[in-house]
Amino acid sequence: MTRTAIVTGSSRGIGAAVAMRLAQDGFAVIVNYVGHRVAAEALVESIHVSGGQAVCLGADVSKATDAGSLFDLAEETFGGVDVLVNNAGIMQLAPIAETDEETVTKHLDINLKGTFNMLREAATRVRDGGRIINLSTSVIGLRFPGYGIYAATKAAVESLTVTMANEMRGRNITVNALAPGPTGTDLFLEGKTKEVVDRLSKAAPLERLGTPEDIASSVAFLAGPDGGWINGQVIRANGGIV
Repeated sequence: MTRTAIVTGSSRGIGAAVAMRLAQDGFAVIVNYVGHRVAAEALVESIHVSGGQAVCLGADVSKATDAGSLFDLAEETFGGVDVLVNNAGIMQLAPIAETDEETVTKHLDINLKGTFNMLREAATRVRDGGRIINLSTSVIGLRFPGYGIYAATKAAVESLTVTMANEMRGRNITVNALAPGPTGTDLFLEGKTKEVVDRLSKAAPLERLGTPEDIASSVAFLAGPDGGWINGQVIRANGGIV
């Protein structure tokens, strides 16, 4: 039986590193994208060249029907779903007083509703013994100014994680959240001065930014056999910054 993983928002950044790592670990991968089709197709080709299996699908997880289509594709192409990685998300920074309605709605739709839509599908469509991994953020603990709506949606994701872990009782399905710290991706670096990036690079005791591969390794642990006793937890993958 082919073990299959869906990775949302996986055309680039952390999601792409996760998709590649899971493919290397033997999973067939559904690569999901919204606005970066060329990057998603290139990632699928890279997985194929490396001997893995992957297909990609443009789907907006904030829409329930699109979330369902990712599971449909996995079932039709590879026979089912064993791992779901909820990585799709946005981060637009502003003080709470300056955060407009459009920014609030986007964060709620993609970060929270998108994760919820995928979890709702996963509740009945991930095979027994599977793994569900939600991406949160260590900013919840760091409490940086300007991250209000972003951190709020990720705190809600952490709450959903614990609730769903309990709801999956009896099926040997684990549900965990992974909370990266500052990681060198376009999403993180956009809009930040070199001074800010340098300061954050030195903030953790390991004195560097995380890499997408660092986060992918943590996801691989939770998705693999050695992570089977970790359930209902939020794991901060951040080099010790908080």
